[in-house]
Amino acid sequence: MKQNLHDQIIQLDYSEEMRTSFRDYAMSVIVSRAIPDVRDGLKPVQRRILYSMIELGLDPTKPHRKSARIVGDTMGKYHPHGDSSIYDALVHMSKDYTLMVPLVDGHGNFGSIDGDGAAAMRYTEARLSPGAMALLDHLEKGLIDFNPNFDGSEKEPVVLPAMIPNLLINGTTGIAVGMATNIPPHNPDEVIDGVIAYMDDPDITTQGLMEYIPAPDFPTGGTIINVDEMEQIYETGEGKIRIRAKAEIENGENGRKNIVITEIPYTIAGNKSKLVESLSNLIKDKVFEEIHDVRDESSKEGIRIVIEVKRDRDIENLLNGLYKKTVLEDTYSVNLLAIKDQQPVVFSLKGLISEFVDFQVEIYTKEYNYLLDKAQKRLEIVDGLIKATDVIDLIIEVLRGSSSIKQAKACLMEGNTSDIKFKSEASKKEAATFCFTERQADAILSMQLSKLIGLEILKLHDEKDSLNDSIREYEKILGSTKELYKIIKKRLLEYKKIFHSHRKTMLINAKSKDYVEEVKIEDIYVLIDRFGYVKSLDTTSYSRVLEDNLKEFNYIIQMKNTDRLCCFTAEGNMFQIKAENIPKCKMKDRGSLIQTLCKLDKEEVILYTSFEQLFESQLLFITRKGFIKQVSGAEFETNRSQISATKLEADDAVVGITLLSAGDILANNLKVIILTDKGLSLGFPLSEVPELKKNSRGVKAIKLDKDDKVCYGSAVSPTTETFVYNNKEYSAKKIRIRKRADKGQKAKL
Repeated sequence: MKQNLHDQIIQLDYSEEMRTSFRDYAMSVIVSRAIPDVRDGLKPVQRRILYSMIELGLDPTKPHRKSARIVGDTMGKYHPHGDSSIYDALVHMSKDYTLMVPLVDGHGNFGSIDGDGAAAMRYTEARLSPGAMALLDHLEKGLIDFNPNFDGSEKEPVVLPAMIPNLLINGTTGIAVGMATNIPPHNPDEVIDGVIAYMDDPDITTQGLMEYIPAPDFPTGGTIINVDEMEQIYETGEGKIRIRAKAEIENGENGRKNIVITEIPYTIAGNKSKLVESLSNLIKDKVFEEIHDVRDESSKEGIRIVIEVKRDRDIENLLNGLYKKTVLEDTYSVNLLAIKDQQPVVFSLKGLISEFVDFQVEIYTKEYNYLLDKAQKRLEIVDGLIKATDVIDLIIEVLRGSSSIKQAKACLMEGNTSDIKFKSEASKKEAATFCFTERQADAILSMQLSKLIGLEILKLHDEKDSLNDSIREYEKILGSTKELYKIIKKRLLEYKKIFHSHRKTMLINAKSKDYVEEVKIEDIYVLIDRFGYVKSLDTTSYSRVLEDNLKEFNYIIQMKNTDRLCCFTAEGNMFQIKAENIPKCKMKDRGSLIQTLCKLDKEEVILYTSFEQLFESQLLFITRKGFIKQVSGAEFETNRSQISATKLEADDAVVGITLLSAGDILANNLKVIILTDKGLSLGFPLSEVPELKKNSRGVKAIKLDKDDKVCYGSAVSPTTETFVYNNKEYSAKKIRIRKRADKGQKAKL
């Protein structure tokens, strides 16, 4: 009968299926890919690589084997996730600038600290390092559990019997779904001392542990500058470590000083060439004017990046700037996340050490149970062999009278003498008393006749005594945690000698100092043509310019390279442009439109001046509606690029701004002259113009007819003969001085 198709359809809630599937995927990534086990400190791919290598017999005493073979075995047997991920993990485990104790001994091009990639796996070779053997030793003793591989054809270890705290020594990094781990490497000597201190006092505090493990120790050296925060980081398992490159000051050529970088932050290990490139770009981008040159003189002896500094510069200030603006000072984010019982857990420093010690107790207990069992089984055999030598003649008679090994073994174990031919009834009766164990019977049946020599029999008695001593020792160790700890400590101290390393990373407390931008103050000339193009020339270039070539420029302002160019417009605004932002050009270069350097847009500029000159001067404002005022230049001190320079009515505009120096004002003989659209003129002493605030409207300067407006206004000295307005020349001498706010007279050409 045909089954209804509708009955085969399973109805599922889409959101529930997505939730379940994504949760399963996330846990698979967390547990089986990205996060290490807290016991051996390895991710699954790393563990599988090391196990494949030990299966291939690649211990440190054996020749190197092609990496492609190792990757192939690992992928085919245990890790079917692609060869590139396996080879990347293999390469990572060989890097001495990433790991404190490398786990793979690589032969060939495995990359460099500069950022060079490793050669293809077909060109490189590898074998296990002594560090890996500390994780793999005693694997044959059944100390750890094995699980079926992905297809059930092989068995792989759930965890390696790590005898050193690999997770703390080598650290790790990994990004999973919704979480990440970032455990920094530590000094092997310090970590082992810390583990022993914990075993001596399980109630030790984080502060107590930090007497042995004060901070991470990075393979690239450098300096940790926030040591005071380490206790909080170790207590919570999270935080940020600030690492700074190690720099030395050396004398260079031509009176220069050099900053020499000899150690770089761990965060840029494997990217040194990018660091050098970024430092070189500081010169191109003119971020630090003090740097003359950057070069990489690194070699096999170590890192040496030379930053040549220009003469007579504050080198300490520059170094502060480099720390602040480059990765010569960087942040390492700590997250002590690892897998425990198939669950991700954030540990404290003490928590990681506690888990390692618990794991050591577990595997050492299994090891000594294994050794005890092995010794007891051997003692059983030795006892049997000693007992057999006492009745060897009867045993030989049993063997000669037996028709099969099975018949002889039954006699030895159970005293079964049926169908066995004996020389006498007494022999048969004595043979019936045999009660050897199966293990003893097998040993007797396989015993060589040479064992009957007197010296060999003596050796059996010595071996029995030795086995009894060993069994008593094993039972003592297994019966006391204190004795077990002694064994663990002893072996840890042996590994400490093997992996001994002096601390590479310095520890200090330092605050990042502000960088004070160091600029060499010099005179420049700012040139602005009638189209609004602006550029700057240094004094040397300006001095070589012919006078005829300067006629095309409407404005030439001399100022300092640290000053600002101030632009006052008819709309009553002031715009500022930093001198450093004005393009430095050659005379033949056009420069940049001034509108691209500030928000000037299409406003008509009446006055250009430097802020330094403005600050020490007075400004005279005259508007279309005939208002006038003096304003102190100090009123315009601001960091803003645009401000309102004066208050204007809705339909008013500035027609004249005159810059008055302190000398002009002290002379007290300047005359204000004003022209109107109807050709009227008025002159009066500058002393009649009051000094007001910039946000005031001013006072009346001239009495205007209803349909008349001011078109020109300025202040002139008594010696001024004429002035030009709208391409017409007017006589300044013929404008008689009258009172301010009087009606004007006809202006004379």
